Amino acid sequence: MKIISQLLLCLTFLFVFSCGNNEKKPEVDYGKKTPAKTESKEPASKRKDLNNKGVGPITSVDLPLVVDQEMAAEGKVIYEKMCTACHKIDKKFIGPSPKGILERRTPEWVMNMILSPEVMVKDDPLAKDLLIEFNGSPMANQNLTKEEARAVLEYFRTL
Repeated sequence: MKIISQLLLCLTFLFVFSCGNNEKKPEVDYGKKTPAKTESKEPASKRKDLNNKGVGPITSVDLPLVVDQEMAAEGKVIYEKMCTACHKIDKKFIGPSPKGILERRTPEWVMNMILSPEVMVKDDPLAKDLLIEFNGSPMANQNLTKEEARAVLEYFRTL
């Protein structure tokens, strides 16, 4: 009986250790993104994208080297009236700060975001990322004209 129990113990031992091999199997974590979908760790508000013109009515904006001070002053009035409820010049608030925006975005993207925020959030990847970063608070369409949006853009150049 002692020999049979030792034999059974040895067989069990062999069975357990013979089922595995020393090859390292790849770990699968179904909660992680696939390598093909690498995402930037940098927040969308800090991310630089000077190739994206956005989605909307503006396809081209020519900015002169010198800021048009009269247009910028008009843009400041519009900004203070229509935008300061959600945007602060020097800090993140309900929406991102416009300071330095033209170092991170094209003028066309900025104007399309001002003029067509619903379309941008629906169709522009960067605008979608901003919506997520700012807790799902979409930018309100203030129904500005192209001229008013251009004046706000000129004001942003002075910040």
